[in-house]
Amino acid sequence: MSKKDMSTMDNETTKPNIAFIGLGNMGAPMAENLLKAGYALSVYDLSEEATQRLHKAGARVSDSPNDAANNAQVVISMLPAGQHVHAVYLGSDGTHGLLADLPKGTLVIDSSTIAAADAELVAKTATKLGINFLDAPVSGGTGGAIAGSLTFIVGGAAEAFSKAEPILAVMGKNVFHAGANGAGQVAKICNNMLLGILMAGTAEAINLGVKNGLDPKVLSDIMLQSSGRNWTLEVYNPYPNVLENVPSSNGYKGGFMSKLMQKDLNLALQTAQDTGVETPMGAKATELYESHVVEHGDRDFSSIMGRHDSSVL
Repeated sequence: MSKKDMSTMDNETTKPNIAFIGLGNMGAPMAENLLKAGYALSVYDLSEEATQRLHKAGARVSDSPNDAANNAQVVISMLPAGQHVHAVYLGSDGTHGLLADLPKGTLVIDSSTIAAADAELVAKTATKLGINFLDAPVSGGTGGAIAGSLTFIVGGAAEAFSKAEPILAVMGKNVFHAGANGAGQVAKICNNMLLGILMAGTAEAINLGVKNGLDPKVLSDIMLQSSGRNWTLEVYNPYPNVLENVPSSNGYKGGFMSKLMQKDLNLALQTAQDTGVETPMGAKATELYESHVVEHGDRDFSSIMGRHDSSVL
C-alpha cells in the first residue's frame, strides 16, 4: 500500500473509498447502505456467505483486512469483541496489524462495542502513526442497521469526527460526538447498562402483576401512564403479545441477543471496577443475564421475562 499522505481527503469532492471489515448481523446491512449511497467498498469477513452477499450488492471482496484497506481512505470495522479489534489493528501471534500498513491521514472508524481502555489503546497507536481513529459504537440493533437508522456514539478528535459524520449519517439517523477517544464506548455501555436494568425490572414488575391476576397489556398501559413508564414498556415490551412486531411476540427471535446484552453489561462492570465506581444495580443485572444466557443466549434480551414465567419461552 502506498504511504502517501492522505490529508487532502477533506478537499476531495468524490466519495472516499471505504474498507469495511466485519460483516455480521450488524456489519452487513451497514455496508449495504453505504453501497446504496454510492460509496465504493472493499469488504472482508471470515464468512464466505457474508462476503458473497456484499459481492452481489457491488462490493469488492478481499482476502484480508490489509487487502481490503488497499487504496481506501476510510476503514470501518464492526467486530465481535476487543480481542478481534486488537488482532485486526495491532496484530497478534507475531503478525503486525492493519495500522502499520495504513497511510497517514487514513480515517479509521471502529463501530465494535469494546472496553473503553481497548479503544484508547488502539487510538494511541493510531495517533502515533498519524492515523485518525474513532470509536463509534452503535445503538439500534439489526433493525436499525437494515433501516439505516442507527445511533452512532463517537469518541475521538473533533476534526476526525467532522470527516466521519457524513459517512455515519448514511447508516444512522443520530450521530453524537461524545468526547475524546474511549468516550463513545463509555457512553454506549452506560446506555446498555441502564437498558439491561430497565428490561430486568420491567419483566419483574409485569410478572408480579400477572401472577396476581392482572392482564399484562392492561398493566403495561397503566404503567405507561404512570411514573413507571420507560422505553422497554413503550417500545420493547418483554411480555408476549402486548406489542406487535417486537421479539417477545415472535418467540424472542431477532432483536438484540441476550448474550450480547451480557457482554455489554460485563463491559460496564469492568469499567466501573477499573474506575472505582459503584454500580450495584448494574452488577445485579449482569448476574441475572449471566444465568439467563446459559440456555437462552441467542434469544432476544427481552426473553429475561422467562426467568419469571418459563411458559413464555
